[in-house]
Amino acid sequence: MFVQSSRFVEEHQGRKDDIHIFGQEYTATTWRLCKMNLAIRGIDGNLGARDADTFGNDLHKNIRADYILANPPFNVSDYTLIPDDARWKYGIPPEKNANYAWIEHIISKLSPTGVAGFVLANGSMSTTTKAEAEIRKNIIEAGLVDCIVTMPPNLFYNVTIPVCLWFISKKRENKQDKILFIDARKMGTMVTRKHREFSDGEIAKIYDTYHNWRDNKKEYKDIQGFCKSADIEEVREHEYILTPGRYVGIEEVEDDGEPFEEKMTRLTGELAEMFAKSHKLEEEIKQRLGAIGYEF
Repeated sequence: MFVQSSRFVEEHQGRKDDIHIFGQEYTATTWRLCKMNLAIRGIDGNLGARDADTFGNDLHKNIRADYILANPPFNVSDYTLIPDDARWKYGIPPEKNANYAWIEHIISKLSPTGVAGFVLANGSMSTTTKAEAEIRKNIIEAGLVDCIVTMPPNLFYNVTIPVCLWFISKKRENKQDKILFIDARKMGTMVTRKHREFSDGEIAKIYDTYHNWRDNKKEYKDIQGFCKSADIEEVREHEYILTPGRYVGIEEVEDDGEPFEEKMTRLTGELAEMFAKSHKLEEEIKQRLGAIGYEF
């Protein structure tokens, strides 16, 4: 993420020496690899004096960042929870799941105009655990949740589960009472049996949708089944659950012009034909099993 951020700045006519990177890592080997990665690319980075536990030993207590990117480990159950930590402004997270501890940690590091984007498990959007539900309600009511995107499965090389993207912003001009929901679950193409990738056009569609909405451009519009700008009152009605599918609705299917009665007659006929073939195959399998001494 650090290297890609540097490339992004340069591709947009910026200077990589104008950005200063701060991070923290729990695993010593990963911490050393990251330091080396930044050094060989000439990227200014402060990863702390050594590896350390983010929740037990915050190495950047006074940092307030303009941009935060994170892909924290999902559903960590054995993290260090200090109940009176100043980071728990919106509620104390539960002991057995660090998802909302990550959210509050990230929010605590934002500058007054900072923006954060991070990946979380889908359960974070709708968990009804008392502590998590209360924190989610509080950060929504504080006007911090900018956008939620649900993603399809198989985007990672090591796990197949679907995930969601959270965008938190402290600079929400005229957007404090709205949240953008994007449902991207049907996007992407399976390039191997286990891995899915988004095309450049699909990435641009999500990017443009978010930026057109955020920047109040006339190009933005709600698209049924894909995106919706929801008022805070509607989110309250859904008990602060942030699953985009609740808001964007079902994608409209183009009318093929076939009358309903004719379509149902055709479909039920096709289904009956499939059932007949299924019964025939079932009998054939039973006979073959019987022929080799296995009664079914």
